[in-house]
Amino acid sequence: MGVFVALAYGVSFLEIPIFPAAPFLKLDFGNVFILLISLLLGPLEGIIVCVLKESLRLIGSSSGGVGELANMAVTAAYILLPALVYRFRKGLKHVVPCLIAACFIGTGAALLANRFINFPLYMGSGAKQAFASLWGYVLGFNLIKTASIGLLTALLYKRLSNFLKKLKF
Repeated sequence: MGVFVALAYGVSFLEIPIFPAAPFLKLDFGNVFILLISLLLGPLEGIIVCVLKESLRLIGSSSGGVGELANMAVTAAYILLPALVYRFRKGLKHVVPCLIAACFIGTGAALLANRFINFPLYMGSGAKQAFASLWGYVLGFNLIKTASIGLLTALLYKRLSNFLKKLKF
């Protein structure tokens, strides 16, 4: 799990802004490792890796922990369904529909987290109006983010799983 915390933490610094109108929305692929560990070991382990990664991100954080807290909640919402289903039903034919559903669950959680955590704590009294003008970017960004994380995870999982089985993981 420690390796996955380190990978998720390190990769999370490779951020790509997608929408110039909302430069605070930056895509990173650190959650690929959280989703991978969730499928390999289970949802609890995925949440532990998520909490540890975000705790490390607190060091030198410009958000005062607000962004990290919201990211923990959104990531937990995103990984739970695929991790739970995969625990009982192995194979891509079961996981892919769960990953698609998780995209919508994670995006919904991100909309709620941004509306009720990020925007109010960053913008104070102007949060409601700011969210009203930017919610479309938040929606689009999170659909792109969750779909790309799910796709990368699906592409990497089988190879990683086979490798770890050879090591008797």
